[in-house]
Amino acid sequence: MSKPHFNKDFWVAGLRAEGAAFRTAVGHDGALAAPVPSCPDWTVEDLVRHVAGTYRWVTEHVNRGVTSHPGQPDRSDAPTGAAVLAWWDEQYATLLKLLDWLDPSLPAWNWAPQTKTAEFWHRRMAHETAVHRWDAQMAVALNEPIEAKLAADGITEVLDTWLSAGKRRGPIDRYGVVALRATDVAEVWNVRLRGEGLALLDTDTLLDHHPHNERAVAIGTASDLLLALYGRVPFDVLDTAGDETLLAALRTG
Repeated sequence: MSKPHFNKDFWVAGLRAEGAAFRTAVGHDGALAAPVPSCPDWTVEDLVRHVAGTYRWVTEHVNRGVTSHPGQPDRSDAPTGAAVLAWWDEQYATLLKLLDWLDPSLPAWNWAPQTKTAEFWHRRMAHETAVHRWDAQMAVALNEPIEAKLAADGITEVLDTWLSAGKRRGPIDRYGVVALRATDVAEVWNVRLRGEGLALLDTDTLLDHHPHNERAVAIGTASDLLLALYGRVPFDVLDTAGDETLLAALRTG
Protein backbone atom coordinates (compact mmCIF):
# COMPACT_ATOMS: atom_id res chain seq x y z
CA MET A 1 0.00 0.00 0.00
CA SER A 2 1.46 3.38 -0.99
CA LYS A 3 2.06 6.06 1.60
CA PRO A 4 -0.13 9.17 1.78
CA HIS A 5 1.21 11.97 -0.37
CA PHE A 6 1.17 15.25 1.48
CA ASN A 7 1.22 18.64 -0.20
CA LYS A 8 2.62 22.13 -0.01
CA ASP A 9 0.02 23.34 2.48
CA PHE A 10 0.80 20.49 4.86
CA TRP A 11 4.55 21.12 4.74
CA VAL A 12 4.22 24.90 5.06
CA ALA A 13 1.99 24.40 8.10
CA GLY A 14 4.62 22.06 9.54
CA LEU A 15 7.38 24.60 8.88
CA ARG A 16 5.33 27.31 10.55
CA ALA A 17 4.61 25.28 13.68
CA GLU A 18 8.07 23.76 14.03
CA GLY A 19 9.78 27.07 13.35
CA ALA A 20 7.83 28.76 16.13
CA ALA A 21 8.73 25.98 18.56
CA PHE A 22 12.39 26.12 17.51
CA ARG A 23 12.51 29.88 18.13
CA THR A 24 10.95 29.50 21.57
CA ALA A 25 13.53 26.88 22.56
CA VAL A 26 16.60 28.77 21.36
CA GLY A 27 15.33 32.02 22.88
CA HIS A 28 15.51 30.72 26.46
CA ASP A 29 17.87 32.65 28.72
CA GLY A 30 21.37 31.28 28.32
CA ALA A 31 20.33 28.79 25.66
CA LEU A 32 22.79 29.91 22.99
CA ALA A 33 25.76 28.70 25.02
CA ALA A 34 24.23 25.33 25.85
CA PRO A 35 25.65 22.20 24.20
CA VAL A 36 23.39 20.25 21.86
CA PRO A 37 23.60 16.60 23.00
CA SER A 38 22.27 15.24 19.70
CA CYS A 39 24.73 17.31 17.61
CA PRO A 40 28.17 16.69 19.15
CA ASP A 41 30.52 19.70 19.25
CA TRP A 42 27.66 22.14 18.56
CA THR A 43 26.18 24.72 20.87
CA VAL A 44 22.68 26.05 20.39
CA GLU A 45 24.25 29.11 18.77
CA ASP A 46 25.90 26.84 16.19
CA LEU A 47 22.56 25.13 15.61
CA VAL A 48 20.75 28.43 15.08
CA ARG A 49 23.46 29.57 12.65
CA HIS A 50 23.23 26.31 10.71
CA VAL A 51 19.45 26.42 10.38
CA ALA A 52 19.36 30.11 9.44
CA GLY A 53 22.11 29.59 6.87
CA THR A 54 20.21 26.69 5.35
CA TYR A 55 17.07 28.83 5.12
CA ARG A 56 18.99 31.59 3.33
CA TRP A 57 20.60 29.17 0.89
CA VAL A 58 17.24 27.62 -0.03
CA THR A 59 15.64 31.04 -0.40
CA GLU A 60 18.41 32.13 -2.77
CA HIS A 61 17.96 29.25 -5.22
CA VAL A 62 14.53 27.62 -4.94
CA ASN A 63 12.65 30.16 -7.09
CA ARG A 64 15.19 30.45 -9.93
CA GLY A 65 13.08 28.23 -12.17
CA VAL A 66 16.11 26.14 -13.21
CA THR A 67 17.54 22.81 -12.11
CA SER A 68 21.26 23.66 -12.20
CA HIS A 69 23.26 23.28 -8.99
CA PRO A 70 23.13 26.52 -6.96
CA GLY A 71 26.50 26.12 -5.26
CA GLN A 72 27.24 25.41 -1.64
CA PRO A 73 25.78 27.49 1.20
CA ASP A 74 28.00 30.28 2.50
CA ARG A 75 27.71 31.10 6.20
CA SER A 76 30.93 33.09 6.48
CA ASP A 77 29.05 36.33 7.14
CA ALA A 78 26.72 34.85 9.75
CA PRO A 79 26.58 36.89 12.97
CA THR A 80 27.74 35.56 16.31
CA GLY A 81 26.36 35.86 19.79
CA ALA A 82 22.85 37.09 20.46
CA ALA A 83 22.66 38.70 17.00
CA VAL A 84 22.27 35.24 15.50
CA LEU A 85 18.68 35.14 16.79
CA ALA A 86 17.65 38.22 14.80
CA TRP A 87 19.40 36.73 11.76
CA TRP A 88 17.44 33.50 12.18
CA ASP A 89 14.20 35.50 12.50
CA GLU A 90 14.93 37.27 9.23
CA GLN A 91 15.86 34.14 7.29
CA TYR A 92 12.93 32.14 8.65
CA ALA A 93 10.37 34.85 7.83
CA THR A 94 11.77 35.22 4.30
CA LEU A 95 11.74 31.47 3.65
CA LEU A 96 8.26 30.96 5.07
CA LYS A 97 6.82 33.78 2.97
CA LEU A 98 8.53 32.46 -0.17
CA LEU A 99 7.45 28.84 0.26
CA ASP A 100 3.91 29.90 1.12
CA TRP A 101 3.35 31.35 -2.36
CA LEU A 102 5.86 29.35 -4.41
CA ASP A 103 4.40 26.99 -7.01
CA PRO A 104 5.53 23.46 -5.97
CA SER A 105 5.77 22.43 -9.64
CA LEU A 106 8.35 25.13 -10.46
CA PRO A 107 11.60 23.58 -11.72
CA ALA A 108 14.18 23.58 -8.91
CA TRP A 109 17.42 21.73 -8.24
CA ASN A 110 17.61 19.13 -5.49
CA TRP A 111 20.21 16.57 -4.43
CA ALA A 112 17.96 13.49 -4.54
CA PRO A 113 17.03 11.06 -7.33
CA GLN A 114 13.62 12.72 -7.61
CA THR A 115 11.73 15.13 -9.82
CA LYS A 116 13.53 18.48 -9.79
CA THR A 117 10.75 20.74 -8.56
CA ALA A 118 10.26 23.19 -5.70
CA GLU A 119 7.98 20.72 -3.90
CA PHE A 120 11.12 18.94 -2.70
CA TRP A 121 12.07 22.03 -0.68
CA HIS A 122 8.62 22.54 0.83
CA ARG A 123 8.97 19.06 2.28
CA ARG A 124 12.67 19.26 3.12
CA MET A 125 12.41 22.52 5.05
CA ALA A 126 9.52 21.22 7.15
CA HIS A 127 11.53 18.17 8.19
CA GLU A 128 14.82 20.04 8.56
CA THR A 129 13.10 22.36 11.00
CA ALA A 130 11.27 19.61 12.88
CA VAL A 131 14.38 17.55 13.61
CA HIS A 132 16.45 20.58 14.58
CA ARG A 133 13.59 21.84 16.76
CA TRP A 134 13.89 18.55 18.62
CA ASP A 135 17.66 19.11 18.90
CA ALA A 136 17.12 22.61 20.30
CA GLN A 137 14.53 21.48 22.81
CA MET A 138 16.77 18.68 24.07
CA ALA A 139 19.51 21.26 24.66
CA VAL A 140 17.23 23.23 26.99
CA ALA A 141 15.75 20.20 28.78
CA LEU A 142 12.50 20.05 26.86
CA ASN A 143 11.25 16.93 25.15
CA GLU A 144 8.36 17.19 22.72
CA PRO A 145 7.85 14.55 20.00
CA ILE A 146 7.46 15.45 16.37
CA GLU A 147 3.79 15.56 15.36
CA ALA A 148 2.73 12.10 14.22
CA LYS A 149 1.70 12.81 10.61
CA LEU A 150 4.72 15.01 10.00
CA ALA A 151 6.99 12.37 11.52
CA ALA A 152 5.40 9.66 9.35
CA ASP A 153 6.12 11.70 6.24
CA GLY A 154 9.62 12.25 7.58
CA ILE A 155 10.16 8.49 7.76
CA THR A 156 9.09 8.19 4.13
CA GLU A 157 11.44 11.04 3.23
CA VAL A 158 14.38 9.28 4.88
CA LEU A 159 13.66 6.14 2.88
CA ASP A 160 12.75 7.61 -0.51
CA THR A 161 15.10 10.60 -0.45
CA TRP A 162 18.04 10.41 1.96
CA LEU A 163 18.82 6.72 1.65
CA SER A 164 17.99 6.63 -2.05
CA ALA A 165 20.52 9.43 -2.53
CA GLY A 166 23.21 7.37 -0.80
CA LYS A 167 23.15 9.41 2.40
CA ARG A 168 23.52 6.46 4.75
CA ARG A 169 25.52 6.48 7.96
CA GLY A 170 25.05 2.85 8.88
CA PRO A 171 26.66 -0.28 7.40
CA ILE A 172 26.16 -0.64 3.65
CA ASP A 173 26.78 -4.38 3.40
CA ARG A 174 23.46 -5.53 4.90
CA TYR A 175 20.85 -7.62 3.05
CA GLY A 176 17.27 -8.35 4.01
CA VAL A 177 13.85 -6.82 4.61
CA VAL A 178 13.22 -4.41 7.48
CA ALA A 179 9.76 -3.39 8.71
CA LEU A 180 9.16 -0.12 10.54
CA ARG A 181 5.76 0.03 12.24
CA ALA A 182 4.29 3.24 13.66
CA THR A 183 1.85 2.69 16.48
CA ASP A 184 0.20 6.12 16.37
CA VAL A 185 -0.52 6.46 12.65
CA ALA A 186 -1.10 2.80 11.77
CA GLU A 187 1.54 2.73 9.02
CA VAL A 188 4.21 0.20 8.07
CA TRP A 189 7.29 0.80 5.93
CA ASN A 190 8.93 -2.26 4.38
CA VAL A 191 12.44 -1.81 3.01
CA ARG A 192 14.62 -4.38 1.26
CA LEU A 193 18.31 -3.71 1.83
CA ARG A 194 20.55 -4.80 -1.01
CA GLY A 195 24.01 -3.92 0.22
CA GLU A 196 24.62 -0.42 -1.07
CA GLY A 197 21.15 -0.31 -2.58
CA LEU A 198 17.63 -0.54 -1.23
CA ALA A 199 14.07 -0.94 -2.46
CA LEU A 200 10.87 0.33 -0.90
CA LEU A 201 8.17 -2.34 -0.83
CA ASP A 202 5.19 -0.04 -0.23
CA THR A 203 4.79 1.26 -3.74
CA ASP A 204 1.67 -0.53 -5.05
CA THR A 205 3.67 -2.78 -7.36
CA LEU A 206 3.49 -6.54 -7.93
CA LEU A 207 6.55 -6.98 -5.74
CA ASP A 208 4.59 -5.69 -2.76
CA HIS A 209 2.53 -8.87 -2.81
CA HIS A 210 5.53 -11.18 -2.54
CA PRO A 211 6.36 -12.49 0.95
CA HIS A 212 8.56 -9.93 2.68
CA ASN A 213 10.25 -12.38 5.08
CA GLU A 214 11.21 -9.63 7.50
CA ARG A 215 14.63 -10.05 9.11
CA ALA A 216 14.26 -7.05 11.43
CA VAL A 217 11.31 -5.12 12.87
CA ALA A 218 11.12 -1.85 14.82
CA ILE A 219 7.85 -0.69 16.40
CA GLY A 220 7.14 2.64 18.06
CA THR A 221 5.65 6.06 17.57
CA ALA A 222 6.32 7.77 14.27
CA SER A 223 8.38 10.39 16.09
CA ASP A 224 10.60 7.82 17.79
CA LEU A 225 11.05 5.88 14.55
CA LEU A 226 12.07 9.04 12.71
CA LEU A 227 14.44 10.17 15.44
CA ALA A 228 16.05 6.71 15.50
CA LEU A 229 16.60 6.88 11.74
CA TYR A 230 18.33 10.23 12.24
CA GLY A 231 20.45 8.83 15.05
CA ARG A 232 18.89 11.14 17.61
CA VAL A 233 17.72 8.27 19.80
CA PRO A 234 18.95 4.67 19.97
CA PHE A 235 16.87 1.94 18.38
CA ASP A 236 16.43 0.42 21.82
CA VAL A 237 13.77 3.05 22.62
CA LEU A 238 11.65 1.04 20.17
CA ASP A 239 10.33 -2.49 20.35
CA THR A 240 12.70 -4.37 18.08
CA ALA A 241 13.21 -7.92 16.90
CA GLY A 242 15.57 -9.65 14.53
CA ASP A 243 18.92 -8.50 13.18
CA GLU A 244 19.47 -5.00 14.59
CA THR A 245 22.35 -4.35 12.21
CA LEU A 246 19.69 -4.05 9.50
CA LEU A 247 18.09 -1.24 11.48
CA ALA A 248 21.46 0.48 11.87
CA ALA A 249 21.84 0.28 8.09
CA LEU A 250 18.88 2.68 7.74
CA ARG A 251 20.49 5.52 9.70
CA THR A 252 20.97 8.87 8.02
CA GLY A 253 21.54 12.45 9.14
